Amino acid sequence: MNAQVEPLSDKEIEDRLAELPGWSVEGELLCRRYAFKRHLPAAAMVIHIAQIQEELGHHADLALGYNQLAVSVNTHSIGGRITELDFGLAHRIEAIASCHGAREAH
Repeated sequence: MNAQVEPLSDKEIEDRLAELPGWSVEGELLCRRYAFKRHLPAAAMVIHIAQIQEELGHHADLALGYNQLAVSVNTHSIGGRITELDFGLAHRIEAIASCHGAREAH
């Protein structure tokens, strides 16, 4: 991970959120909830996200339910603020969501 990562401003976060429908900021976390028809695709997406996280060296908190997955991420190394690293991970997660059958959670 880049040791010189800086927190994003509220405006920068707002601009980047516009590129990620379904994602939101809750406190100091970048968050997204997905729904699935069954448990196995949700679990498979968790494994796929874990592979991406290891590749990036940046990790989200993942909460797996029967047919749902909640993702929340911030950059712990700078006090739990949202950074470009978090948006990079979010974009990678979005890129794989449809292949797992993920849809908007209500």
